[in-house]
Amino acid sequence: MSTSPLDERYGRTRRNRGRDRLLLVLGAVAVAVVLVAWVVWAGLDGAKPQVQATDLGHVLQPDERAVEVTWQLSVPAGNDTACIVKAYNEDFTVVGWKVVEIPASDKPIREFTETVRTAMTANTGLVDRCWLA
Repeated sequence: MSTSPLDERYGRTRRNRGRDRLLLVLGAVAVAVVLVAWVVWAGLDGAKPQVQATDLGHVLQPDERAVEVTWQLSVPAGNDTACIVKAYNEDFTVVGWKVVEIPASDKPIREFTETVRTAMTANTGLVDRCWLA
């Protein structure tokens, strides 16, 4: 099969068609390799233990400029945890905070109460966040 002068002029020769097919096949193989690698990486990425803190209440202690915060911590047994407990004023400005380190336990759900000293009179106290230590 011969090629016409126009085919040669615009690069539509047998050699170019073969090269285009080769590039297409190599591109498809590269996409497949990336897809398989991502599936393996996502599948083998072990699930990390979930930490969840729920506020249960607070008690204001205006005489002492402090607030007592009570919360429930849910974390898989055997994991050390740390939580930030904050005190807020009526404008929801942080007026005191404390990092509480919680040792591992065999109980997955526990309740804690912590007193946070404040720079000003507090209006409320909340557990801000918790993480595995």
